[in-house]
Amino acid sequence: MNETLKTINNRVSLRWYEKKKISTEHMDKIIESAIGAPTAGNMVMYSIIHIQNKKTMKKLAISCDSQPFIGTASDILIFVADFNKWNSYYKNEGVYCDKGRRPGNAEMLLAFEDTMIASENAVIAGESLGIGSCYIGDILENYEYHKELLDLPDYTIPLGMLTFGYYPKDYKRVKRERFNREFIVFDEKYKKLDKAELKTMFELKEKEFSTKDSNEGKSFAGEFYKRKTNSDFMENFERSVDQWFKNWK
Repeated sequence: MNETLKTINNRVSLRWYEKKKISTEHMDKIIESAIGAPTAGNMVMYSIIHIQNKKTMKKLAISCDSQPFIGTASDILIFVADFNKWNSYYKNEGVYCDKGRRPGNAEMLLAFEDTMIASENAVIAGESLGIGSCYIGDILENYEYHKELLDLPDYTIPLGMLTFGYYPKDYKRVKRERFNREFIVFDEKYKKLDKAELKTMFELKEKEFSTKDSNEGKSFAGEFYKRKTNSDFMENFERSVDQWFKNWK
């Protein structure tokens, strides 16, 4: 296995960081790698907000589902899907007319793609430098608070936040199992899994769940649904996401 594949396959989400500031040289390389990612039509439909202020980090640690480790990161990059700059440019150049089309869902989805591709480039660049990271999807929560904190205008959505820090010395990486490839990769067209195949797909997760004494008599599906999909947290998450979508128009 070559070094690139080793870097990708050894990556884990890192939530404990060495108490050392990431060097300017390393942070520049991470950001430059993000900007060099593939982008639809070379439009670069995203912005990156670099957070170094510890007070801001602590605020984000609270607003992003109360995760204290966020405040211990060396640096944070927030990847924002962004058509505000293009929209403003169009307006400034006078290209809009009464019947002219305005940015819509198509631009939004393309911007989503641009943004997440760039963020993963940043992750891999960091890994190659001994710098770990953790994706924080909770930046999409608390719409009103994050919009004000980050001064986000219309046609912007903070799709993802990444915490960065050097790996602690002798840190033991634990890789979490994914679903088997047969349930993820399909040939030529989508395959709808039947009941038996779905049961096999979730077999490992159900087995791990059942080995914990606290889960005796409970089902993995029921508890996961209650904790994630049907939770108060997800209701607030969905409310905020709806607001971000409205912010795009």
